[in-house]
Amino acid sequence: MKVEIWSDVMCPFCYIGKRKFEKALSQFDKKNNIEIEWKSFQLDATIESQPNKTINEYLAERKGISAERAKQMNDQVTQMAAAEGLEYHLDKAVVANSFDAHQFVQFAKTKNKGNEAEEALFKAYFTDSKNISSHNLLLELAASIGLNTDELKNALQQNLFADKVKQDIYEASQIGVSGVPFFVFDNKYAVSGAQPSETFLQTLQHSFNEFKIEKK
Repeated sequence: MKVEIWSDVMCPFCYIGKRKFEKALSQFDKKNNIEIEWKSFQLDATIESQPNKTINEYLAERKGISAERAKQMNDQVTQMAAAEGLEYHLDKAVVANSFDAHQFVQFAKTKNKGNEAEEALFKAYFTDSKNISSHNLLLELAASIGLNTDELKNALQQNLFADKVKQDIYEASQIGVSGVPFFVFDNKYAVSGAQPSETFLQTLQHSFNEFKIEKK
């Protein structure tokens, strides 16, 4: 049974949601029968890479709030992440466009490494404060998960996976996705946001039971 997850590398709740879903999956006795597909989504497709701007400044401008309020929001998210065993350094995060990072994930998916690519990107962005729009970084991450860097370099230079990214974003708009993470179970049941692990586990069990009946 397939679980599709729409996500943006820059979305702090997406990394948290990934951990909560993984916790639920680890408790699911039929986990070996679950196929996970990461789908591209951009919270802000117009964002320009601005290494000299802080995330607090970017968030304040985007939401029309004070930098102090933006910092409070990011501090709260950092605490939420810590509760899931994640280390966020949002004060050092690099403002960057995520489109090429999504191309990297799409490339990795063709090698059955989509989940590894997603994890590497999240860690690079939230924990290691790396510029996820940098092709050099994407090549480093590719090498770290065993992918051919020459292939990826060519794919990025030629925008070979741009259409795949756009297709995922279009699909999201068609099913009414306005925020991420967004999980779709067996093309029928949706869970929006970084919900408690219990919610993911219940949805896994319910959707898989139906899936089994339909396959008989």
